[in-house]
Amino acid sequence: MKRITPATIGLTAVVALTLTACGGTDEGDSPGTDGAAAEGPVTLTLAGWSLSTTPEFQTLADAFHEENPDITVELQEYDATNYDTQMTADLAAGTAPDVYVQKNLRNFYTYQSGNQLLDVSDVVAELDEGTGGAEFYEVDGASYAVPYRQDAWVLYYNKDLFAEAGVDEPDGSWTWDDYATAATELTDGLEAAGSEALGTYQHNWQSTLQGFALAQTEGADLASADYGFYEPYYERVLDLQEAGAQVGYGTITTNSLTYQAQFGTQQAAMMPMGTWYVATLIAQQESGDAEEFAWGLAPAPQSDSSTTGTSSTPVTFGDPTGLGINPAIDEEKAAAAKEFLAFAAGEGGATALAEIGITPALLSDTVVETYFALEGVPGDDLSRFAYSTHDTRPENPVAESTATVQNILNDMHSAVMSDSAGIAAAIEEAENRAASEAGLG
Repeated sequence: MKRITPATIGLTAVVALTLTACGGTDEGDSPGTDGAAAEGPVTLTLAGWSLSTTPEFQTLADAFHEENPDITVELQEYDATNYDTQMTADLAAGTAPDVYVQKNLRNFYTYQSGNQLLDVSDVVAELDEGTGGAEFYEVDGASYAVPYRQDAWVLYYNKDLFAEAGVDEPDGSWTWDDYATAATELTDGLEAAGSEALGTYQHNWQSTLQGFALAQTEGADLASADYGFYEPYYERVLDLQEAGAQVGYGTITTNSLTYQAQFGTQQAAMMPMGTWYVATLIAQQESGDAEEFAWGLAPAPQSDSSTTGTSSTPVTFGDPTGLGINPAIDEEKAAAAKEFLAFAAGEGGATALAEIGITPALLSDTVVETYFALEGVPGDDLSRFAYSTHDTRPENPVAESTATVQNILNDMHSAVMSDSAGIAAAIEEAENRAASEAGLG
């Protein structure tokens, strides 16, 4: 099992669109470039999205440029929602940036099999062993991207609401059944105390349920076209909705509820969510968009007790976010791009990301301390354990069929959660579609 020790949190950062090149040359060799550092000024383009609110791209560019003054990194902005569609079109048109982001693993196979990523095995060979997620970018013994961040899903909880409801806080030993029991007890206790808050909140994304089921179920495989392992997870969530312990799927969808508002304004005492939300919550409590209350992190609930407790490694999920190189660039740019990838996935890039609240793929002791030194990060032992220790498995295992299957499973999720189909019937339909549309089974 992979033991991860995280790192980072922060508040806000000013985002500029480009870096200004400086004079001078860097004569030192960089890892992953076979000793061939770029000679003379080089300008790279880097894909990014929502640049005014997503500082990680400029942060990496700035930090890299400071160490490599002859390499300028300019950002090329894409729409966050349609990123892969736009990137695919630009790659086909020859207008894609030199370095582009793999947002998750869902479309990695498409890029790699379409010869749209440069082989960066030499960069990966030099990465620190503590870099999480690098193995997921390997195909037939070669690597085609490097991870620069690795979020994982944990359980957020409101300490004040637990106290108000008279319910014991998580201790790291919870299974999903324990979580469901606590959600019901919290709802009842809060109602008795005159609060309208519910025990928990599960957002309407398919990943909030399916990600855990896939990661935590022994033998579960998207490519098997056998999806019965989702059934107990759906039964549990539907029971919580029926009991009034969490907002219903229909209400979330119809009213466009956001998970930030539900937890941040104390509408729910618990919420499973990715580690990226830590920085957002801290920033929103500072700005007033979220209310002031004490909160903490606990490990994601587990399917059974074999992976619970702080002496074990809890299983959770989360795709890495990676950087790949457009193979259409020339040799000199390729050398500079490899230098940038090595930096972004190394300690320099990881520390820079940690300082603004991003969880990097490399989780060294230095990065961890950078994260926990930031104001607003919960400092209790369980929060530190939850953030730093987990076996993080991919939400989108790399395979030709993954994107198609995930679309099918999203339809299944909507059907079950909206009560337009029973669990067994929806699963059967998904299995039949996986066989016919993806050739599985």
